[in-house]
This record gives sequence, C-alpha cells and structure tokens, in this order.
Amino acid sequence: MSNAAIYFHADSFDTSRERLMGRHSAGESFLRGFLRHAQVDELWLYDALNVGAAKGEAMLKGVEPPRQVRRWIGERSLRQLAQPGCLYYPAADIPAQAWRRQPLGDASYSLCGVTHTTASAGTMDILANMAVAPVQPWDGLITTSRAVRTSVETQIQAMRDYLGSRLGAARFPSPQIATIPLGVNVQDFARTDENRRAWRERLDIPQDAIVVLYVGRLHMAAKMNPALMAMALEAAAKRTGKPIYWVVSGWGHTDAYTETHHRWTTELCPSVHYRPVDGRPADTRFSIWSVADIFISFSDNIQETFGLTPVEAMAAGLPSVVTDWDGYRDTVRHGLDGFRIRTFAPRPGLGGDLAYYHANGWLAYERYLVSAAQMTSIDHVAATDALVDLIENPDLRARMGAAAAEQARQVFDWSRIIPQYQAFWGDLAERRQAAAGQATSGVNPYRMDPFTLFESYPTEALTARTRVAASPGMTWEIAEARLSSGLATIGDWPRPPLAEMHEAFDHLTESGATVGSILEYFPAHRRNFVERGLLWMAKFQVIDLTPNGGPIVD
Repeated sequence: MSNAAIYFHADSFDTSRERLMGRHSAGESFLRGFLRHAQVDELWLYDALNVGAAKGEAMLKGVEPPRQVRRWIGERSLRQLAQPGCLYYPAADIPAQAWRRQPLGDASYSLCGVTHTTASAGTMDILANMAVAPVQPWDGLITTSRAVRTSVETQIQAMRDYLGSRLGAARFPSPQIATIPLGVNVQDFARTDENRRAWRERLDIPQDAIVVLYVGRLHMAAKMNPALMAMALEAAAKRTGKPIYWVVSGWGHTDAYTETHHRWTTELCPSVHYRPVDGRPADTRFSIWSVADIFISFSDNIQETFGLTPVEAMAAGLPSVVTDWDGYRDTVRHGLDGFRIRTFAPRPGLGGDLAYYHANGWLAYERYLVSAAQMTSIDHVAATDALVDLIENPDLRARMGAAAAEQARQVFDWSRIIPQYQAFWGDLAERRQAAAGQATSGVNPYRMDPFTLFESYPTEALTARTRVAASPGMTWEIAEARLSSGLATIGDWPRPPLAEMHEAFDHLTESGATVGSILEYFPAHRRNFVERGLLWMAKFQVIDLTPNGGPIVD
C-alpha cells in the first residue's frame, strides 16, 4: 500500500486545548487510526514546527504508541519527501504547499489535503487559488462529504470561469478530488452499563429515564443554533408527557459564553430536564455516550462540512435525529440509523449582499455565518415526530442503534477509511510517475527572487568578469575580525562560513582576479553562495570591486 509523510503539527491533533475544535478531534482521530491501521512499515513524519524527533516522539506517543519505524523529515528538508512520495497535509491549503514545492520540481512528490470548513474567507481564497497555483494532477484534495465536494468544485470552477472570461485562460491543471468520509476508532465509543450508571448518578438522572444527548462545541453563530433542538425536544416532551432529560456535553470559548448559551437554550425548553456537561476532558469525550438513549444534532451552519459527532453516536450504538444537512446526509441513513430532518434555505442568488459585505470587511466572519444560518429552517413537525417515535418505542431505538453501530464498524471505522487514503495516494503516485520529466520548477510570481524583482535598484550587478582584489593593507586576520563584528553579522539569512570566505580570499592575487576565476575553485553547488559572499566581503571593504560599466550618468 502507498505511504505518505504526515504533516506533523500539534495544532492538527492536540485535543487538550481550551478552545477545542472539530478539526482537532478529527485530526487526533485520524492520526490514531493511521497508527493503528496503516499498512506501512515506515512512518514518515514531516516536522512542520521543527520540534525535533525527541519532542515529536513524545507528542506522538501521547496520541498512540506507534508500531512502525519512524522517519522524521526536518522542516526545511523538503527534498526528502520524495522518498515517501506524498505529503499529507491535514487542511485544504495545498496551493501554499505547491508553491513551497515548486523550486524542487513540481513532480518531486505529491500533495494531499483534506477539507474541514470551507466557508471562511481564507479557505475560499485557497480553493480559488487552485486555479492559479502550481497544483498538479498528481496532487489530491479529500472532501469529506458529497455536499462539500459540490461546494469545493463550485468555488474552483467560479475562478476558472473568471480567468477564462478575463484572460482567455483555458488550461487548468487540476488536483484529483476524492470523497472519503472522516472516520472514528469505533472501539473508543463503546457504551458500558458502568458508565451509564455513573453518569446518571452524577447528573441526577433516573436510571430508567429517556436521555437525549448532544455533543459538540457550543457556538450559536459558527456551529449551530440550539433553538431548533430545544423547540423539538420541548414539543416531544409535551406530546409524550414523559420526563425527557437533555444532556448537553459541550463547551463554549469562554465560561460566560457557555453560561449564556445554556440559559438561552433552556428558556425554549422549560419542560425538558437540562443537564450541561463540559465535554472537553478525554474521559468525558469517550464515556458520555453511555448516558444516552438518543443522539440529537441539528446543524444549520455553512461552516459545517462533515459533522463527526453523528458518526461517534453511531459508533456508540445510538439512534440519531439530525438535520438533513451537508455531511450528515452521508452518515445517518434515514429510517435505518435514525432520522434526518428536512432543511430549507434560500435559493441561489439571494445571498449576494452577504457575500459582498463579507468580502469588504463590513460583515465579520461570525456575523456572516450566523446571518446565513438564521435563514436556514427545518421541518419542525417531522423533527417532533422523529423524537416522539424514538422516545415511545424502545424496540425502534434498539433496532436503529444496532444498525448504526454496524454501519459505523463497516463504513466509518478507520480500519475501513485508512485503506481508502492509501489507495488515493497510490493513484496520485501513478499519475506523478507517469508525468516524470514533464513538470519542472519555476518562478513563484507572488514571491520573486529579490535580486530579480529589484534588479533595477543597483548601478550594476556582479558578473563573472567583475574584477576583485584585496583591499589595500587587508590581511585575513583583519578581515576575519571585521566579518565577525556585530554590524557584519546582522540578518537572519545564513552567510557563507568564514572558512569558505577565507578560501576565496586566499585565491585573490596582487593584480586581482575575476569573480569567475575564484568560483572555479569551489564545487558547483556552492558557487552561488560564494558569489554572494564576495559581495558581503566587499560591503565591509575586505575586498574591492572594479566596476564593469562606465561612469555614473544621469
């Protein structure tokens, strides 16, 4: 099976943070799943933060002790990525990675990204840049649901259409786009009677009561408006006349926000017994599922692309009531694993003002999201009916829960998903190998060589025929002291080592020499660095340069 170097960055999988996001949970889950199920003998890790192998190993073992031999690639050692053949980047920004790869050759290795949210301005720019960045057909982007794939392709095509109408552009090398769902490690979500009793005692819930569970980040603007769930549960409680307990295992970005979220939610469901829980601790994230009989999640936000918690609920053997929205449509099978509730949104063409205000910075991102979400509605009657059916029918709950658990094992466990990643990487490798020799490195027009972009600034450029000589009275002892001074060593970019400059200095003669004749003494791969070093020495009057051109004229 094909391999890839994993872009190893703590932000991609660290779930111990205060502001836990879905992408962090998904990243941690992927990494654990890859370590468990990847059919590889060597684990390649691209050290994106340059933390070093020792620290990286400790971080890696915190997720899952690896069984494979580890191969660490330093942050600037991009050429080594040719050995695994692919860099797996846990976000969508493969255009930036393609520009980084370009000087090494577009076919030196493949890139593979994955979508999370696609609603942010940054991600929209990334997708639009697919049309102009050096992304190649041997690169890939994994979309996690059919809905997000459609939106991704719509965004990319809009830029192609624009470039076609404005510039007549017709050729757009495109990455391969695959739809592969996020996965879960199913065994991590197994419910137990012990956890069920413990949680119900802790939350003061009768052991025989019906408990509906929500798990996830609490954010009315960027995640989902809890009003939809609250109103449906209130209607179900009134219709059934049974005590309904709603456990909300979530977290907001501040304690004050969390308190407000809970208070506003409970105002809409006074008949429901509301039980808030901080869902961030690892022992809670995996054990809280045992408390529940039914899972609920009514996503209404364009920032959502897949939605991992319904799959986690399926892994826990819970029937779900979710909205028929983006990735939820690819996970919960209506009538089998639970119920999907119909959603309604404005027709295309009615949001141009939102896009325009957001593009100009007049509408902040969260206000942009919530403005769109406030125009998303659901079939409230169907939502109530679904909850009532599950509340009143234990056999239905059991049947749907069992079907959900089996679907999770057969479709969404990482043991099923990781081979799809590896197969996709294999396809990219075949495309790259078939293109060997066709693609070359080039110039990044956004970030040009400063000595090319600003070529017109100096009087003249150093050339191979420029004559150089030691400055009068200069010895290497004087030169070494001068080149080691504070003013000579400022600047972040590595300078040629003094030993190399000493060698160049020794090749100067009393009558001088040319730049070209000095460079002949050095290996080819060092000549550019030595040539720049000669200008460094000239700057501090260790050597003198003879102009190639005539006098300065206006």
